[in-house]
Amino acid sequence: MSTDSGDTPSSATDRREAVREKAKRVHVRQSRARLARRISLGVLATGAVAAVAAVVVWSVTSTMGGRDLTPETASSDGFAVSDVTGVASDQGAIDDSAVEATPGSDKAATPAPTASATAPVDIRVYVDYLSPGAREWQLANVDQLTTWVDEGAATLSYHPVSMLTAKSNGTKYSLRAAAAAACVATHDESVFFAYNTELLTRQPAMDTDGFSDVELADLAQAVGAGDPDTLRSCIEDGDYVQWAKDATERAIAGIPDTDGLQLTGTPMILVNGQPYMGALKDAAEFSQFVLTSASDAFYTDQTPTPTPTAPATPAAPATPEG
Repeated sequence: MSTDSGDTPSSATDRREAVREKAKRVHVRQSRARLARRISLGVLATGAVAAVAAVVVWSVTSTMGGRDLTPETASSDGFAVSDVTGVASDQGAIDDSAVEATPGSDKAATPAPTASATAPVDIRVYVDYLSPGAREWQLANVDQLTTWVDEGAATLSYHPVSMLTAKSNGTKYSLRAAAAAACVATHDESVFFAYNTELLTRQPAMDTDGFSDVELADLAQAVGAGDPDTLRSCIEDGDYVQWAKDATERAIAGIPDTDGLQLTGTPMILVNGQPYMGALKDAAEFSQFVLTSASDAFYTDQTPTPTPTAPATPAAPATPEG
């Protein structure tokens, strides 16, 4: 009778080899799975980094306007007023509380500075559209500015700046409004004066959000700007946001064509290069300052007339001797 269990040394060895082979295959599969997970995690991490980078770039370009453009119509970072039509005499609801007159003066009487017919008075205004003082000055003087420009007695330019960017709950309204004004001056300068006045007339209160870019574009369309699609794209895309920021920094560093003047606050109104230091609400006082500047320029530019001299008396003919 046989007592053999059926297992031989060779079969036991075969089973051990089979177990080792199976364990090896399992290990290979696990290694491959771990490698695949690492690769997947690496791809996800790379994608996350790329996404974060894209968000950062978008945020920066959104804040800075996405483009670094310079308005073609700008001269020394300012825009000359070429057309004063479209600004109603009562725009901004100017009333007696908004305009003051010096004692004994008639605020309605705003004679044009005609001292020099060949050299109009140069008026430059550095304006922040969130500055209450800029609003007061514009509303007080809009009528006489319109008259002077219309009659050719003065040249008028506005230099949008953003001194109050931090005063609008993080929306950077001051900067965006300056950029919007640059868009209007570039794409339809005929309504720039009207748009400039509208921005100041409807000026939002400080420490509020101010108008959105869509609303700034709506205002441009409301004053009659042509090609509204192009203009809206310029404003909403922030084409001149970076330019407005740079222009402000340049003005703070030094104002061109002045005797070392620097922008320290707004509004800064220069008449023939000299800053107006009078009351912002007093149209009569500003008018007098302009007239005085015009007179000074007139007399400075005059060439003295030579004093006539008497002709020399001819000498008497010599008498022959003898």
